[in-house]
Amino acid sequence: MKKEVQFNEAELIGSMREALGHARGKLTLKTTQVPIRTRAMSPATIARIRRKLKASTPVFAAYLNVTPDTVRSWEKNRRQPSGPALRLLQIAEKRPEILLAS
Repeated sequence: MKKEVQFNEAELIGSMREALGHARGKLTLKTTQVPIRTRAMSPATIARIRRKLKASTPVFAAYLNVTPDTVRSWEKNRRQPSGPALRLLQIAEKRPEILLAS
């Protein structure tokens, strides 16, 4: 079944005006700096972050929204954090007050 797309003339004309304004130098587009990809953290670094926050393993796990077993696995080098967990650990290392805010 084919999906029908609604045509919005005002949106199209507005977009064309923005493009023309940009081409003429009257409109500047916003540029965003994307953070660099996080590197793997050592078990010692993860444990140091947890101690810096003065948090037990279950409390630290709650801050990161993971299980206490996951934190233990990271600290014993059985598993490595990745993706969102790694980014949260980076934030916890640089700005721990963000995790502590409710």
